[in-house]
Amino acid sequence: MAGKPVRPVNAIDQTRRMLSLVTYLRERPGARVEDVARAFGISEDELVSDLDVLPMCGTSFRGGDLLDIDTDGERIWWHNPAALGAEGAEPLRLAADEATALLVAARAVSTLPGLRESDRQALLRATAKVETAAGEAAGASSRLSVTFESEGGVFADVDRAISERRRLWIRYYSPARDEVTEREIDPIRLVSVGHTYVEAWCRRSEARRTFRLDRVAEIKILDEPSAPPEVELRDLSEGLVQPAAEDPEVVVEVGPGGRWVAEYYPHDSADELADGGLRITLRTPEPASLRRLALRLGRDGRIVSPAELADSARQAAREALAAYDGVEAQSADGAHRDHDGQ
Repeated sequence: MAGKPVRPVNAIDQTRRMLSLVTYLRERPGARVEDVARAFGISEDELVSDLDVLPMCGTSFRGGDLLDIDTDGERIWWHNPAALGAEGAEPLRLAADEATALLVAARAVSTLPGLRESDRQALLRATAKVETAAGEAAGASSRLSVTFESEGGVFADVDRAISERRRLWIRYYSPARDEVTEREIDPIRLVSVGHTYVEAWCRRSEARRTFRLDRVAEIKILDEPSAPPEVELRDLSEGLVQPAAEDPEVVVEVGPGGRWVAEYYPHDSADELADGGLRITLRTPEPASLRRLALRLGRDGRIVSPAELADSARQAAREALAAYDGVEAQSADGAHRDHDGQ
């Protein structure tokens, strides 16, 4: 059974996209569906799904304040763009819980490392205005705080480097090779496909590479200007990993407990096996990276070909088992010594 992995829908990514979509459509009456989908790096089906949600959004839940957007399948029409304009808006009134949430979030964002000082000051001024308008509700927000995980700081530094056209130095963990490397990169853009990544020109490999932000162990913005070569931006509507036809072919067989592989890895085919498993044919520029997949699968799967990769995966499994047995033996020996000493 041939198939294509379904890209998981990320609610945060979709919300960000739809907020941008509102501005984009307002400036482009009658925009073509295929042009909008291409601009946002999504499929036409995903775009239509977003358009089905937008009519339920607006400045309030009154009929005239909801977005009147529809499509005939070829073009997109917005019939009441004034609903979001100053002429159609009423003064914003925040409930106490809304004001508290907004103030806590604003203060947290203002502490992000790497945030441009001009943006920080603008945010603090806006926060002060909200505090004044919120009155007593602002008091509750002062007793709450939010701390972002480290990825937030990395994101801010990458965003700043892109804006200021500066090179980055990073220490990056590569799970395929299980190692941390240092490299300088010229960032091109930030992308979100399940996780957040920076697409960049890597000066170490002299090629375009994509780095996952939560795998960046350390980051520094350099004084050297960023100067990536002119590259054509990839269409990511089919997912971040898009194997090329010339990439080496790998065949993996999985049991019923390993069928998830076909959902997470782009593949050429996935044929049903008699035991309820799958024979999956896929392509990857780095076949060695699939050794970790084989270790993770354990008895639920194995690499069939190429033969050298299958042998390498079996050897890695034997080494992992030997290391585990060694730890168990040391633990048992220590327990015996403790018992004898009592």
